[in-house]
Amino acid sequence: MCGIVGFYGKHSAKDIILEGLSALEYRGYDSSGIAVIDEHEDLKCIKEKGRLKVLEETVQESGLDGHIGIGHTRWATHGVPSKENAHPHLNSEGTIAVVHNGIIENYLELKHELIEKGYIFVSDTDTEVVAHLIDLYDEGDFESAVYKTLDRLKGAYALGIISSKYPDTLIATRKESPLVVGVKGNEYVIASDIPALLGFTRDVYYMDNNEVIIAQKGQLRIQDLEGNVVSKTLTHIDWDTEAASKNGYSHFMMKEIYDQPTAIRETLCRRLDEKRHIQLDDIKLQKEDLDELNKIYIVACGTAYHAGLVGKYAIEKLARIPVEVDIASEFRYSDPFVDDKTLLIVVSQSGETADTLAALKEAKRKGARVLAITNVVGSSVAREADDLFYTWAGPEIAVASTKAYTAQLVAFYMLALHFANTKGTITDQEYVAYVDAIEGLGNKVEEILSQKETIEAVAKILVEATSAFYLGRGLDYTTAMEAALKLKEISYLHTEAFAAGELKHGTIALIEEGTPVLAIVTQERLAEKMISNMKEVKARGAYVIAIAKEGTPHIGHVADKIIEVPAVCDILMPILSVIPTQLLAYYTSTLKGLDVDKPRNLAKSVTVE
Repeated sequence: MCGIVGFYGKHSAKDIILEGLSALEYRGYDSSGIAVIDEHEDLKCIKEKGRLKVLEETVQESGLDGHIGIGHTRWATHGVPSKENAHPHLNSEGTIAVVHNGIIENYLELKHELIEKGYIFVSDTDTEVVAHLIDLYDEGDFESAVYKTLDRLKGAYALGIISSKYPDTLIATRKESPLVVGVKGNEYVIASDIPALLGFTRDVYYMDNNEVIIAQKGQLRIQDLEGNVVSKTLTHIDWDTEAASKNGYSHFMMKEIYDQPTAIRETLCRRLDEKRHIQLDDIKLQKEDLDELNKIYIVACGTAYHAGLVGKYAIEKLARIPVEVDIASEFRYSDPFVDDKTLLIVVSQSGETADTLAALKEAKRKGARVLAITNVVGSSVAREADDLFYTWAGPEIAVASTKAYTAQLVAFYMLALHFANTKGTITDQEYVAYVDAIEGLGNKVEEILSQKETIEAVAKILVEATSAFYLGRGLDYTTAMEAALKLKEISYLHTEAFAAGELKHGTIALIEEGTPVLAIVTQERLAEKMISNMKEVKARGAYVIAIAKEGTPHIGHVADKIIEVPAVCDILMPILSVIPTQLLAYYTSTLKGLDVDKPRNLAKSVTVE
């Protein structure tokens, strides 16, 4: 997830663009750049690696100025953070500049075609193909060249485009990536998000998919892909800057909870080819490699460790490969059985988790192959690994991980399917059915989010408690562990997760009159046993809250409160069952008046042991 800004008007473009990028730096901060058409109608471009302040210093020293331009702050998805991979991207002659938020799914196909036609690429990004395609199709009509280019692109994108051949034109468009345009008289600002506009105007148009913005000769046109003019309603923004950076949500955590349908879809859908087969270009494991494996280790910390527990179940069930899961801080001290027939899968949102990095290096010393699941391109984990899976969840600001976790689950399901398909342990029909089911998860998450008022009401019960307990069996126990972690780390309520079948072995002694017990019941073959466990704690005075798959029989006879989640096959239920627990943690914390995004004593990235 990156941030783009563009300006057309009478003011200094660089000042407005840099101010807008500063407001969007939360969307990406590994590199940035700006392109401006100056008073001589030349296109000037400056790019820098690192935080935005590096670019700001360079621009101020350069004397760069003009009245039309585009800028970008990057969250890397294709290619490591560098000047070459930073946006804007140019055509070979440096007359066309493009900024992009999203991913061009068919960029490799387009890149090979363009190389055959003599185009030279200087970056590893998917975006550079856009600049070269516009150049290819430009026969004296800028608008037509852009439209022909859009017709070739597959994927998700918001684009800002300028050309020194057409120095009085700014073009922008979107498909599945956000874009707004701010209006102030005959001046216009395009941006990925509202915060970038607030320093200039509060009057905006929200752009819809497949709409094209053309700012030209002091006027603004909004068209569809057939060139028909689209009528839009201007909206006045009343948010303050802080609220705007959170998309109007009170906290980053809530925004990121609501980002999950998009994160789930993007992690999967951008890797599906035309035949709906998963394409993992950065993973080179072949059938013979998988057949030679004795074991897979999954190593991670905290929330990522819980994702690994789900990953173990998925890989063993689908690909029939033995898997062990270990906490990274314990792994290298346990003298694990690791050799050249071991695959180590490390999971880290930041890619900088110290214990996970140490485990990775220890395994490599013993000859293991390493596959990394991370959210940050160019991170230490990514650089050290042999194979890579990037979760395209976008930056996660809140300390308590939400969208990174569900994206990691999607990553594990995709790896399991990829391994199973490669080994031939599932049929083609089963493969397609799972892909279809994963693709539908985003919509089901949205259904759960629509129950937020019901979930907030349940949180009021937890606010008054001194302890709470999550129960689950099978995959539901894994979700219970993640749910308990979320609740205690941001609300400071003592919360434990128990395997429900272990209740009789001592833990039921902790249940007192009125103790909240949250039972997760989504595994059909274990539902009857879970209901029996719920009866046991209820008989000891517990207040039972069920998070249950819709249609679960008899659940209403034993639970005091029920939060239903949509049905999907059992193996995929952890993505859905965790959503209510995230909301419960959020509402419990806010009702207590706590700092949801920055809980005490915790950091987003643990870079020391």
